[in-house]
Amino acid sequence: MYRITREVCFSYGHRLLHHEGKCGRLHGHNGRLRITLASETLDAAGMVVDFLDIKRLVTQWVEENLDHRMILNRDDPAVAALQALGEPLCVVGFNPTAENLARHVFQHLRTINLPVAEVLFEETANCSASFSREREGLSH
Repeated sequence: MYRITREVCFSYGHRLLHHEGKCGRLHGHNGRLRITLASETLDAAGMVVDFLDIKRLVTQWVEENLDHRMILNRDDPAVAALQALGEPLCVVGFNPTAENLARHVFQHLRTINLPVAEVLFEETANCSASFSREREGLSH
């Protein structure tokens, strides 16, 4: 099995509903995605996927959907207020934990037909979560 990894860094904010600690308040992070693609075979150029193609596809999607946005659960009461102010949001149907965001990115990469094996979502330098093919069948 061939495996390649590409990193994408971005800034975002979020808040976790039903969290009693600091993460229950609006706050921000400088996050990093470590995207691993895997294949049993290589293309005609000897690659799993060209790193430039990964950069173009993934970085563009991250910049348009996650970078410098508040990522909030659709049930978060802050959504309406921030929308009224014209703030850029990413509204999702789940609590925006590192675990759920890793799965969200993984699923997007599958929809654009990248052979994603794992997404590691680093919320901080000390805290990360991952989602991989092995865990893909697990329920939410």
